[in-house]
Amino acid sequence: AAEGAEDDPVRFTPLRGAGLADAADRLAAEIGAGRMGDVDYARIHRAWESVQADPARFTAFADSVRAKGAAACLHPSGSRDLPVRAARHDLVVRQVRLGTVTDAERNPYARRGTGLALGPEVLGTSLLAVGPPGAGKTARLVRPVVESLALQALAGQAAVIAVGAPGTQLGPDEAYDVVVRIGDPASVHDLDLYGGTADPDEAATLLAEAFVGDVPVIDVRRAATALAQLLGPFRAAYGRFPTVPELRELLDQVPAAVGMLREDLQGAGQYAMLRELDARERQYGAHGDPGPLLADRVALLDRPVFAGSFDTTGQNRMFSLSFLEHPLRVRIDLPERAHADASRMLARLLLAQFTHSAAARADRSLFAFLAFDDASATLTPQTVRGVQRLRSAHAGVLLTLRTLEDVPEGLRTPLLGAVGCRMAFSGVTTWDGKRFAEAWGTEWVETRDVTSRDVYADQAFTRMVNAFRKLVTGKAVTTDAVTVRQVERERWSASDLAHAVPPGCAVLSLTTVRGERAAPLLVELAG
Repeated sequence: AAEGAEDDPVRFTPLRGAGLADAADRLAAEIGAGRMGDVDYARIHRAWESVQADPARFTAFADSVRAKGAAACLHPSGSRDLPVRAARHDLVVRQVRLGTVTDAERNPYARRGTGLALGPEVLGTSLLAVGPPGAGKTARLVRPVVESLALQALAGQAAVIAVGAPGTQLGPDEAYDVVVRIGDPASVHDLDLYGGTADPDEAATLLAEAFVGDVPVIDVRRAATALAQLLGPFRAAYGRFPTVPELRELLDQVPAAVGMLREDLQGAGQYAMLRELDARERQYGAHGDPGPLLADRVALLDRPVFAGSFDTTGQNRMFSLSFLEHPLRVRIDLPERAHADASRMLARLLLAQFTHSAAARADRSLFAFLAFDDASATLTPQTVRGVQRLRSAHAGVLLTLRTLEDVPEGLRTPLLGAVGCRMAFSGVTTWDGKRFAEAWGTEWVETRDVTSRDVYADQAFTRMVNAFRKLVTGKAVTTDAVTVRQVERERWSASDLAHAVPPGCAVLSLTTVRGERAAPLLVELAG
């Protein structure tokens, strides 16, 4: 019993072993008095892990625990929990419960009736969910997962970004540290189009992916070069990147805008950047020049409703995806209803910036996660490759689609291969089901074939008995031959996915970041 008491998590044994018995007693008393929640417990353990990684934090940690108890090492927001929870969470193992594995015959016997939960261990391989409107993707998947990562952010373990349309039920504003409402003048924060980078080539690559990455006939690298030929000179002249109207004028080669930039570069002695500007001027209007298309795409953002939403002059508070090294909770509302084309372009930009920023982090101790409530027209060849690389960067994405038809045909198979977790909701079409069936592959099953054949007797007495039995029963005397064999069968066929998944359920397969795989399971999702 004494040994068990020493191993009791509420005793904070690691702190006692480090000479902080008084701090451990203070925390144990907080638990006994009911003043410590699950977020507090996870946050203090996370802080202790950081002390072990950097002993210079030891004194600050000890002083904070002695002074504040369960409120020690608070998240910068000062919050110790979310205003409301819509799902069941276990912060000790960092999981959120999605539902229960059904008693269906296709599910392994050992898994039937067990709970199913998601955590960073599997979300780190990214998740793709497909289902028609009303299938429950937002309420039963996106909201619980975002909520779980938001709780982990309060514990200093994660950074989460949720992207959806205004009014999407992803939690109240109070559950987030940053809420970016694109196109809303009342929005406190604006979005940094350039992802927080100071490198013109890097910014140009991300913008090109967002602006023309969905156009097959346009070379994204050439578009990135065209943008860099303007962003570099502009930053060299003014120390910042252009605003949306300024970028549009430069792409359209408006004489006044280009002339003023040229004069400022000459005055600053930036002759290398002058050559870049000259190269852009020579290429403008040539065959295959992406400049006019880029100008048209930028024009989608150069609307009165977006005035100030992408300010680069430092007048407004900007959110950048380069902040992923901090435990932030962020929600970005895209104006999908009124400005669908601009929203899709911004969604592509966010995904491109996230895959780049998550992989470029110097400190990857935080789990970074991006959740799209609707990822239609968001994916490009480059971002699909970026999603695949996230698992080695301690990051992941959640992508939901109404149908795989919302993804270019050439990307459907690569997308299913890039994500480790795949989820098909009730009501998917047989066309979508076929893609999932191919991704999940086949399995060997044992089948029993029973063949009946009439019995023909050689002896007269036996023939007489058989004739009498046939006269009485009306059936010929037969014998059964049983054949047992192993056959290869689809784990879930396209027809089964389209017609055999009950409402409120989904078929889900999981892969961990270590490569462990779980066969697709039919899960009844929590309401």
